[in-house]
Amino acid sequence: MKLFVSFLMVVLFAGSALAADDKAAAKVVKPDLAKGEASFAAVCAACHAADGNSMIPANPKLAQQHPEYTLKQLQEFKSGKRANAIMSGMVAALSEDDMKNISYWLASKKATPGFAKDKETVTLGERIYRGGIPDRQIAACTGCHSPNGAGIPAQYPRIAGQHGDYTVAQLVAFRDGVRKNSVQMTGVAAKMNDREIKAVSDYLAGLR
Repeated sequence: MKLFVSFLMVVLFAGSALAADDKAAAKVVKPDLAKGEASFAAVCAACHAADGNSMIPANPKLAQQHPEYTLKQLQEFKSGKRANAIMSGMVAALSEDDMKNISYWLASKKATPGFAKDKETVTLGERIYRGGIPDRQIAACTGCHSPNGAGIPAQYPRIAGQHGDYTVAQLVAFRDGVRKNSVQMTGVAAKMNDREIKAVSDYLAGLR
């Protein structure tokens, strides 16, 4: 009898667990790209362009970015983990679903290619991006962002074709402790000087 009761309890517990899993799965809402486009147009397009390919060097291109990365950044702007007065204000009224919809809509848009500007430093930038600076323990960027700058979904962002001015600003912010939401990037940027940062950023602008 005790064995039967024990077996019955196991069955009931398993059934409850499966029901809970089903309810949790039901709560997972797929991103709505139409709503994402509408929210982006209303809140973001003025600074990042209608298709996410910003024409303003100080504002990043967001098109074709990994949605998990974009969502994480929006969440951290909202929570204050990533400090930016303008972006904090922009995302303040966005819900979690709004941010998810925007992120996945942006991922569906094709990024426009960029170009390097400084022929004298682009070779240095390529050398650092592909090989790092071994004698100063600066890791190659390709390890996290891939040889073509496509990044790794859900982990590291796409950076190929990004505006050089924006990339410089972010690397300096990581180096100076202003941007604090990536331990890895803080560690890398902390060892780089202005010339190296500018060279890598310019090389990335033309990477395809």
